[in-house]
Amino acid sequence: MSSSLPTTPATSSDTRLTQLTTWLGTLGLVQVESRRPASADASFRRYFRLDVAPELRAKLGATLIAMDAPPERENVPAFIHVQGLLLAAGVSVPAIVAQDVANGFLLLSDLGSTTYLQRLDVDNAPFMYSDAVDALVKFQLASEPGVLPEYDRAFIERELNLFPEWFVGKHLGVTMTDVQSATLAKVFDAIIANNLAQQQVFMHRDFHSRNLMFMDQGNPGVLDFQDAVFGPVTYDLASLLRDAYVQWDEEIVLDWVVRYWQRAKAVGLPVNPDIDAFYQDFEFMALQRHLKILGIFCRLNYRDGKGVYLGDLPTVIDYVRKTCNRYIVLKPLARLLDAFEDKVPQVGYTF
Repeated sequence: MSSSLPTTPATSSDTRLTQLTTWLGTLGLVQVESRRPASADASFRRYFRLDVAPELRAKLGATLIAMDAPPERENVPAFIHVQGLLLAAGVSVPAIVAQDVANGFLLLSDLGSTTYLQRLDVDNAPFMYSDAVDALVKFQLASEPGVLPEYDRAFIERELNLFPEWFVGKHLGVTMTDVQSATLAKVFDAIIANNLAQQQVFMHRDFHSRNLMFMDQGNPGVLDFQDAVFGPVTYDLASLLRDAYVQWDEEIVLDWVVRYWQRAKAVGLPVNPDIDAFYQDFEFMALQRHLKILGIFCRLNYRDGKGVYLGDLPTVIDYVRKTCNRYIVLKPLARLLDAFEDKVPQVGYTF
């Protein structure tokens, strides 16, 4: 279903919310006056939960989620495209109940309000991560080249460059010397070479505890998938197990990585046949992601006024330091961080 709205400005200070409310009113599916915020988002999207009209609850459930995604800022067609891919792969995703693509509005089924982050603990983590890996493997098995944008060298470089711009320059207030810039570029080259050498699959790009919903059936529900690309096979596993929002002991993570690797090999996914090499791929991929995240979290604070993300910087920096201290080619980055933050070098293992 779709409906079109005039885009003339409303008298309200929140024009888009007025437009969204008007559109929802034309559908006859929800009680518009029941609208309340459903979740916060690091992007320009907003989500609202609404009660379904009583006569439709048996069919649609008690509540639905309205997504407001400004077309000039967000890619709603990509959301719809990837939703179809995940659905076809057997992954639990929100159903699209109604859409107004031109104005960036979707009405979606409600996967509940319990994220993995809210529920995870030491006791249930093995089972919850096992379910998440099952969903990830389903999506990866559906992979085909040419269906999603390529996660290529330019893409990876663009993400890595958020680190010197926003974390080093803006957050730490450091202007790098030419020597420091050259050192960082050399480390980036090593990371990029590893990432590009990995086999390619469908890649969610934000497969972590805030985007996975705990569900009694079909666990997990997967959200925030509109930025999916075709890229390195370890990326989503790194997102999941080296999560910026929840950190686990390294021995436990290694065990989970091995379990994924065994499962992936068994079903024919293109993972490195050597577990040590696969774990190194996983670590280099996680490092690329964490350097990007350091830049993004700082940008969210300084550009977008979303300061809450700065609270997660220490976890991400800890990941970066530990990984860099394990590999000779990455150690110069650890030394750069020491220089930037004026810290005594920390002892680490190198292999």
